[in-house]
Amino acid sequence: MVRRCLVTLRPFRIFVLGIGFFTLCFLMTSLGGQFSAKRLGDSPFTIRTEVMGALESRGVLRRMSDMLEMLMKRMDILARLENSTDFHKGDEARFPLDRFQPAAGLMERIQAIAQNVSDIAIKVDQILRNSLLNGKVVEGRRDQCEVPRDPKFPDCAGKVEWMRARWTSDPCYAFFGVDGTECSFLIYLSEVEWFCPPLPWRNRTAALPSPPPLPRVQAAFRSDLAHLLELIGTGKESLSFMKKRIRHLAQQWLLAARRLEQKLKGQQRDQKHILIHIGFLTEESGDVFSPRVLKGGPLGEMVQWADILAALFLLGHSLRVTVSLKELQSHLGVPPGRGNCPLTNPLPFDLIYTDYHGLQQMKQHMGLSFKKYRCRVRVIDTFGTEPAYNHEEYATLRGYRTNWGYWNLQPTQFMTMFPHTPDNSFMGFVSEELNKTEKQFIKSNKVSSMAVVYGKEASIWKGKDKFLTILNKYMEIHGTVYYETQRPPEVPAFVKNHGLLPQHEFQQLLRKAKLFIGFGFPYEGPAPLEAIANGCVFLQARFNPPHSSLNHEFFRGKPTSREVSSQHPYAEDFIGKPHVWTVDYNNSEEFEAAIKTIMRTQVDPYLPYEYTCEGMLERIHAYIQHQDFCTTSSPPLPPKAKSPAMQSPLSPLALSPNATHLVWSPSASRDPRAWPPVDSLQVWVSETRHACTETCRRHGLVCEPTFFRFLNKKEVFLQLSITCDSTEYEMNHLYPAVAENVHECYLQKEPLLFSCAGYNTKYRRLCPCRDYRKGQVALCRDCL
Repeated sequence: MVRRCLVTLRPFRIFVLGIGFFTLCFLMTSLGGQFSAKRLGDSPFTIRTEVMGALESRGVLRRMSDMLEMLMKRMDILARLENSTDFHKGDEARFPLDRFQPAAGLMERIQAIAQNVSDIAIKVDQILRNSLLNGKVVEGRRDQCEVPRDPKFPDCAGKVEWMRARWTSDPCYAFFGVDGTECSFLIYLSEVEWFCPPLPWRNRTAALPSPPPLPRVQAAFRSDLAHLLELIGTGKESLSFMKKRIRHLAQQWLLAARRLEQKLKGQQRDQKHILIHIGFLTEESGDVFSPRVLKGGPLGEMVQWADILAALFLLGHSLRVTVSLKELQSHLGVPPGRGNCPLTNPLPFDLIYTDYHGLQQMKQHMGLSFKKYRCRVRVIDTFGTEPAYNHEEYATLRGYRTNWGYWNLQPTQFMTMFPHTPDNSFMGFVSEELNKTEKQFIKSNKVSSMAVVYGKEASIWKGKDKFLTILNKYMEIHGTVYYETQRPPEVPAFVKNHGLLPQHEFQQLLRKAKLFIGFGFPYEGPAPLEAIANGCVFLQARFNPPHSSLNHEFFRGKPTSREVSSQHPYAEDFIGKPHVWTVDYNNSEEFEAAIKTIMRTQVDPYLPYEYTCEGMLERIHAYIQHQDFCTTSSPPLPPKAKSPAMQSPLSPLALSPNATHLVWSPSASRDPRAWPPVDSLQVWVSETRHACTETCRRHGLVCEPTFFRFLNKKEVFLQLSITCDSTEYEMNHLYPAVAENVHECYLQKEPLLFSCAGYNTKYRRLCPCRDYRKGQVALCRDCL
């Protein structure tokens, strides 16, 4: 019995020692908090918060004292039980009683600790009573805050009312000091958000003006991509694919960077701090792409993102790359909670490149800061977002609302894979560029009777037996369809299927083949450009009627009404024959005739400049230097002198010498900050069935939406000899326009709705067109 008691007492000593140490630490923390709460400059919320914590501390001290007293009583009971035990039986009688002396000393220590804890609890209670009396004085001042009636802050009262009812709905409000009192609401709404005026009594603790910003670091072209590969990280097949692509094209990227550096001739460029958040690769968005990288899934988005990363890095900018929501929140400075509060600090990035998934995640977690900083966002958007779908109110009223639109961004903040939507900026990607030796080798080793089918997924081949049978009469057909164990039944037996090939092996296959044939899907991918760059002829189907969100499931829900006339409109419109053939696959004779002609046609490998590494670097450099969506554009400057008869004195435009269109007046002032330069502007009037996109293209130009502000004037109609019996301002993505049959003219009321896209048989539209650099449609001739 005694031995068991002694064994039990040893760990008990350690336990009691731990209780004592914990008590000491707890007291230091609690009392320290009481005194620190009285420091000057602390928030008025601090005292109440810490007093509440101290009230809890007082209860804990009392419970600890009671617990120690209970332990002492139990030890006393144990000692009495041991005294009544027979110690003279068996071997246990041989243990000397002096072995129990430590237990007696331990009892005394426990009793002393209990007494000390009791005394400390009494003292803490006295301190807390004094603190609460002082707190009531502060509380009285806090409760005396009234909602200000300031016409400069019309939403203040409504926001305070909302805070009264909902401030506990998100922990972020408590994080910023809101505690349920009127003053805490007003301090939050004036200092964290900006709906209320600052409280006068808070001005005394206002921070001193921040020092002027340091000079910006200048961007310098980089000559090594190793650090970029580290920034991209690991853990996903998609990231591995992107890194392999960057390594494969590294030498071409570095050579292109040196060329552009020489072209810019030491031009000063501020280094930008850029966040790249690839939202579709986050777990929260589902990341359906990474598991399919090795199974024939779509790679176009990852190709583009890899090239964007390489271009931004080589241009010398400071990058952060994220593919997780947690990393995004950390980089942005998102406060704890559910995303209703602004960021804890000013946004540390000049630019953010993301996609629609990332845009949604940012809006969800940035609170009001999203509206404040959204001008810094660039959205990588494969198929484009037209202004009618981007404007939330208009999209809702006119039936253009989709799952992906209504962001109220400047339309040029959306960046596309191909230059199919002038309302958006053309970002693009790159294809591997061949040198003269490689081109000559390809030409001499082409197999004129060899065709490769565009389509890695078996579903693309379904129902294509008719075309394949005709093609098989003339050419040996090769496929790269993914399969695990058994050959896909959709692929005919006469097709030589290589399975899914690594990129370099696929390139070798294209270098041998004469024909690269598409069956209508996927739309607008990078593979046709790669095939053309490797000397193939691309054969694709013409869609009649064109595919769009109105008649085709794939485009339904996408924020565009664009009509797609073929599988790859860019190849059809910007490259064309002899490299690209677009035929009616429903017409067997036309299809067969095209194959025969292609077999006899000799073509050289061809790659448009805008899809080379240098072309993409040039384009992104121009965007970063000149696109600024955070400052409002200045109004057009009036001409310096009186103009000819047909020119209004309020217009900077003049009639062209042949009187067919308007140009920028030589006598009008030019804003040197305007980009693109206004000298490139031409104003044309569309036909009733043509959008401005088509109108400008017919004149060898491209529509430039930033120039709409110069056209949106009544005087411009007069200069073009258009009769207007009435002129009205309305929200309509087709305006400015004229309904000629009734002589009614319409001007645009909402600048976000200026749109190159769209037409109506009722209207002839005023279209702002500009010139462009050969092989670089995104930039005008003087845009660098």
